[in-house]
Amino acid sequence: MESTSQVKAYILIVTSMGKESEVVEFLRKINGVIEANAVYGEYDVVAELQNKDLQGLNKIIAEVRRNPSILRTVTLIVM
Repeated sequence: MESTSQVKAYILIVTSMGKESEVVEFLRKINGVIEANAVYGEYDVVAELQNKDLQGLNKIIAEVRRNPSILRTVTLIVM
Protein backbone atom coordinates (compact mmCIF):
# COMPACT_ATOMS: atom_id res chain seq x y z
CA MET A 1 0.00 0.00 0.00
CA GLU A 2 1.35 3.44 -0.98
CA SER A 3 1.64 6.26 1.52
CA THR A 4 -0.86 9.01 0.81
CA SER A 5 0.57 11.50 3.29
CA GLN A 6 0.48 15.06 2.12
CA VAL A 7 2.06 18.27 3.37
CA LYS A 8 -0.66 20.74 4.29
CA ALA A 9 -0.45 24.45 5.06
CA TYR A 10 -2.66 27.44 5.66
CA ILE A 11 -1.82 30.90 4.33
CA LEU A 12 -3.22 33.97 6.05
CA ILE A 13 -3.34 36.83 3.56
CA VAL A 14 -3.67 40.60 3.73
CA THR A 15 -4.87 42.08 0.43
CA SER A 16 -5.17 45.54 -1.02
CA MET A 17 -8.44 47.16 0.04
CA GLY A 18 -11.39 45.77 -1.90
CA LYS A 19 -9.36 43.00 -3.59
CA GLU A 20 -10.44 40.12 -1.33
CA SER A 21 -12.84 38.47 -3.79
CA GLU A 22 -10.41 38.88 -6.68
CA VAL A 23 -7.64 37.21 -4.67
CA VAL A 24 -9.94 34.34 -3.63
CA GLU A 25 -10.82 33.67 -7.28
CA PHE A 26 -7.12 33.80 -8.23
CA LEU A 27 -6.22 31.32 -5.47
CA ARG A 28 -8.97 28.86 -6.36
CA LYS A 29 -7.41 28.47 -9.83
CA ILE A 30 -4.01 27.39 -8.46
CA ASN A 31 -3.35 23.66 -8.44
CA GLY A 32 -2.73 22.65 -4.83
CA VAL A 33 -5.02 25.25 -3.26
CA ILE A 34 -7.71 23.12 -1.61
CA GLU A 35 -9.85 25.98 -0.37
CA ALA A 36 -9.72 29.78 -0.23
CA ASN A 37 -12.13 32.08 1.57
CA ALA A 38 -12.46 35.77 2.36
CA VAL A 39 -12.66 36.35 6.13
CA TYR A 40 -13.19 39.20 8.57
CA GLY A 41 -10.46 40.13 11.01
CA GLU A 42 -6.76 40.89 10.86
CA TYR A 43 -6.43 38.88 7.64
CA ASP A 44 -8.57 39.21 4.52
CA VAL A 45 -8.23 35.73 3.01
CA VAL A 46 -7.37 32.28 4.36
CA ALA A 47 -6.24 29.54 1.97
CA GLU A 48 -5.60 25.85 2.56
CA LEU A 49 -2.83 24.27 0.48
CA GLN A 50 -1.77 20.67 0.03
CA ASN A 51 1.03 18.94 -1.86
CA LYS A 52 2.95 15.68 -1.77
CA ASP A 53 6.11 17.31 -0.40
CA LEU A 54 7.52 20.52 1.04
CA GLN A 55 9.27 21.45 -2.21
CA GLY A 56 5.97 21.34 -4.10
CA LEU A 57 4.28 23.30 -1.34
CA ASN A 58 6.97 25.98 -1.63
CA LYS A 59 6.23 26.33 -5.35
CA ILE A 60 2.54 26.85 -4.63
CA ILE A 61 3.34 29.47 -1.98
CA ALA A 62 5.64 31.29 -4.42
CA GLU A 63 2.85 31.35 -7.01
CA VAL A 64 0.41 32.74 -4.46
CA ARG A 65 2.80 35.52 -3.45
CA ARG A 66 3.21 36.72 -7.05
CA ASN A 67 -0.27 38.27 -7.01
CA PRO A 68 0.20 42.07 -6.81
CA SER A 69 -3.00 42.47 -4.75
CA ILE A 70 -1.48 40.39 -1.92
CA LEU A 71 0.35 42.70 0.48
CA ARG A 72 1.42 40.26 3.21
CA THR A 73 1.20 36.56 4.02
CA VAL A 74 1.73 34.31 7.02
CA THR A 75 2.22 30.62 6.24
CA LEU A 76 1.30 27.96 8.79
CA ILE A 77 2.56 24.46 7.96
CA VAL A 78 0.58 21.66 9.59
CA MET A 79 2.63 19.25 11.67
